Amino acid sequence: MTEATKILQKVLAEIIPSGLERKEFETKVNSFLKKLNSGLKKINATAILGGSGAKDTWLAGNKDADIFVLFDYKKYKEKSAVLGDILEKELKKLKLKVDRLHGSRDYFQFKEKENIFEIIPVLKIKDKKEMLNITDVSPLHADWVRSSSDKRLKNDIRLAKKFCRAHNCYGAESYISGFSGYVLEILTIRYGGFVPLLKESLKWKDKDVVDIKKYYQNAAEVFDKLNWSKVHSPLIVIDPVDKNRNAAAALSREKFYLFKKKAEEFLKAPSEQLFEKKILDLEIVKNKAKEKPVVYLEVTSFSGKEDVVGAKLLKAFEFLGKSLREFGVLESGWEFDKKNKAIFYF
Repeated sequence: MTEATKILQKVLAEIIPSGLERKEFETKVNSFLKKLNSGLKKINATAILGGSGAKDTWLAGNKDADIFVLFDYKKYKEKSAVLGDILEKELKKLKLKVDRLHGSRDYFQFKEKENIFEIIPVLKIKDKKEMLNITDVSPLHADWVRSSSDKRLKNDIRLAKKFCRAHNCYGAESYISGFSGYVLEILTIRYGGFVPLLKESLKWKDKDVVDIKKYYQNAAEVFDKLNWSKVHSPLIVIDPVDKNRNAAAALSREKFYLFKKKAEEFLKAPSEQLFEKKILDLEIVKNKAKEKPVVYLEVTSFSGKEDVVGAKLLKAFEFLGKSLREFGVLESGWEFDKKNKAIFYF
């Protein structure tokens, strides 16, 4: 057994949900689904588990669950724009205290102790061609991952997620601009595992294309058929269930090259520490700066939707960076702990 294999097994032992945790998760989700479905039958809608919970690619300790409410396509396709309003009425009848969040189609968040359920209204579709909103295709993503991966690959997907979380390149939110969970699932399946993904990433060049379903003959055809807004990212990952979508469109060059750098570090010298997220603090910044002057700020933000708060914090960080540019900023960084706290350093 190689040193890398030993390390990965240790990491997996920490991130694979235990049998007890799985049972608790299933009990809570099934109980919530039962309550939801009791009130949705009369409007021809059904609630199901989605996201990483449905794909079995979630990490131990995760308390979040995506719940998709599938509305009958024929009955509701003309009401696609108001599915959020229809669902909200039913949630109120069930006396569920939810927060309405804005997105391409409004959705809802329900908190029960440490558990967070995100309730997303979608049209029940069988093919991407029926999609009237980008969220409608999400349940098809779960179907594809389930049908394309086995137990080993699902665990390797967990490794990829943990690895990216440790280096702040996990998440497609605008303030992160990293790899979404779905993109990591596609890439891990495409290359046949976590370590093969790391090795292949070293070969990636700017504007490389990953087309697992071979929808296109070559990269040139991808750039010819898709408009610029879909292929401006450094890595283009064609969505297996939607050939017209680049699943990695949110990925920035910074996070693309950071992943490649960390992949190279692990392959050269495997270490558990490369899966551990270092919490940014003043001492770490001082060590990075050596004898250089430091501007270090601990910021408390307003409350609100995570990606909105994160985007505003990023804007403030960038503004300060521009203001300090004349002093010769050698390095800067920031971290958001998702509890309305952030650290900026220059």
